[in-house]
Amino acid sequence: MARPLTLSVVEQSPLRKGGTGAQALRESVELAVACERWGYARVWVAEHHNIAGIASTSPEILIGQIAAATRTIRVGSGGVMLPHYSAFKVAENFRMLETLFPGRIDLGLGRAPGGDQRTLMALAYPGHPNDVRAYPEQVDDLIGFLSDALPPDHPFAGMRIGAPCEGLPEVWLLGSGVDSAMLAASRGLPFSFAHFFGNSSQGPAITDYYRKNFRPSPRCPEPRVHVAVQVMCADTREEAEWHASSMKLGRIQMARNQGGSGIVSPEEAAQHVFTPEEEAFLAHSGMRATVGDPKSVAAELLGIAERYGSDELGIVTICYDFAARMRSFELVAEQLLGGTYGD
Repeated sequence: MARPLTLSVVEQSPLRKGGTGAQALRESVELAVACERWGYARVWVAEHHNIAGIASTSPEILIGQIAAATRTIRVGSGGVMLPHYSAFKVAENFRMLETLFPGRIDLGLGRAPGGDQRTLMALAYPGHPNDVRAYPEQVDDLIGFLSDALPPDHPFAGMRIGAPCEGLPEVWLLGSGVDSAMLAASRGLPFSFAHFFGNSSQGPAITDYYRKNFRPSPRCPEPRVHVAVQVMCADTREEAEWHASSMKLGRIQMARNQGGSGIVSPEEAAQHVFTPEEEAFLAHSGMRATVGDPKSVAAELLGIAERYGSDELGIVTICYDFAARMRSFELVAEQLLGGTYGD
């Protein structure tokens, strides 16, 4: 690859069964501090709603906490689900974060609801949800607000979104399909593909389409691709598979809307006998994970980066045990960023 591989963190603040939201969010901050030390370039925090096993509901709040606890690592959203919100208000939030932490803020945007349809209604109540077809226009408005560059005939041209700051948040579009890739290419924005979430077999073709159709912009003169992958790495494959079993059962519970207690322990997951139907669902769900010992995980991740032609991978790791999750990020860094890391 032309440039060294860069690693980032895609953090969902997993909430274990029997744990608390405060504990999950503190662990997100602790993980970010450690990953800065281990050489990760970014931490992106997710937006999810009404999901028992995930505590990250408000990226802009958690971004501020992580940025305040770290010094150099970029911190951002992975991502803000823009159709829920006013582009003006999102621009205000991220202009303020950039003012507080100059040169370190990323604004990842998505169009998915981040939850179920009932949650979609609740986020807009007593109004009505925004039409997702307006998402491209929202992206344009958001960039215009951030850069004080709305067209003169725009109804909100000239409005101030906060004190001027020297730089701007780095805006990314996130997605798992060709529509998001098309929008990122047409607007000259970097693109993050959710390899772990679904449609992974089409991922390289989607990102290739993005590159071929990319139109340079002042914010991004050439195409940039970030690939988000799910990883569980441990000192041995057996240990990695043991910890990964929690998420395997969690996917079944989430599909049945039974995940009301948070992420289960590997001990509890081991008691579950998967039916042929459940195994078939997992095999065809589109969700992919890289699980194993350090060398096998590194080899698989390098292969993914090569297939996508990307020099940046975002690591998602969800398991019951926080120490195992920390260890997974550390082992991946040792293999792909070089060296060993102490306190």
